[in-house]
Amino acid sequence: MTTSYRPDLLNKFLELPAAKGQIQAEYVWIDGDGGLRSKTTTVTKKVESLNDLRTWDFDGSSTNQAPGHDSDVYLRPAAIFKDPFRGGENILVLAETFNSDGTPNRTNHRHHAQKVMELAKETKPWFGLEQEYTLFGVDDRPLGWPVGGFPGPQGPYYCGAGTGKVVARDLIEAHYRACLYSGVNISGINAEVMPSQWEFQVGPCEGIEMGDHLWIARYLLVRLAEMWNVKVSFHPKPLQGDWNGAGCHSNYSTLAMREPGGIKHIEEAIQKLSLRHQQHIAVYGEDNELRLTGKHETASISAFSSGVANRGASVRIPRHVAAQGFGYLEDRRPASNVDPYRVTAAIVETTVLNIK
Repeated sequence: MTTSYRPDLLNKFLELPAAKGQIQAEYVWIDGDGGLRSKTTTVTKKVESLNDLRTWDFDGSSTNQAPGHDSDVYLRPAAIFKDPFRGGENILVLAETFNSDGTPNRTNHRHHAQKVMELAKETKPWFGLEQEYTLFGVDDRPLGWPVGGFPGPQGPYYCGAGTGKVVARDLIEAHYRACLYSGVNISGINAEVMPSQWEFQVGPCEGIEMGDHLWIARYLLVRLAEMWNVKVSFHPKPLQGDWNGAGCHSNYSTLAMREPGGIKHIEEAIQKLSLRHQQHIAVYGEDNELRLTGKHETASISAFSSGVANRGASVRIPRHVAAQGFGYLEDRRPASNVDPYRVTAAIVETTVLNIK
């Protein structure tokens, strides 16, 4: 199914003022398959806080989140961002999903992560996530790849510049600016090792905000890709063969790690992570075994490893961190389709709450 986006027709209507100060609030949530859904409601005044927003509901039987005989799932507002598509006072509302009996829906990993971050708030956990993704055309071919063939081997594409080295830079720049406008704490972008693959970085964010900001950044990306007639894949190994997979490298620190002498706390955290390797792998994304092979800048999924400046390790200490004696660690295991609430909660549970 393809359609042509028509900004020439839409824009004059977006410029119309809403009557009586009304605004549009786009509720965004995570569905039963790890995808994103959204729908819009009218709010009669400018929204100043979450208290100005209502709890809404949707048909969970159509999103793989509830059975047909008890299909109502409730949306409780959790975070507010500016809406770059409508502008003005209009907003995006990231919402948590709850069942009709008031319990968190099985897809609502934010609820548990919030509890974890509250228990660990004195340690001030910071995160920075590196979201890799791959672009495809409506024909399900990697965007910009030759018909019936392949591009040249990996090498010139990473952080590339120029025709034949990068694709869809206009889409990527639009996404960057949309994130900045919305209030997403995006910190950078770059073309990745495989052609048609890109990365954006979000953070540093403290605690639960990491998951909130990454999910909205993903939402903005897939919404913008609609306008370009492009598909976004977060699959960790979208193409078999001698091509890099896609990850979501997770940079992490506590206040103690960021202060002089913090390398001791970084090394202690890595030791704790080594003891719960399989528990982390279990929540680090689907089909991650296709990516974590020990090749293409990954560690093997079956064994934990760590090292300084080693991109083939499970957890890496950046060289400048080792040299200065404080900073952060990089967990390179999470897949590109990981739920950021799950990865951040798991890291804090292991390294701060000492869950065995």
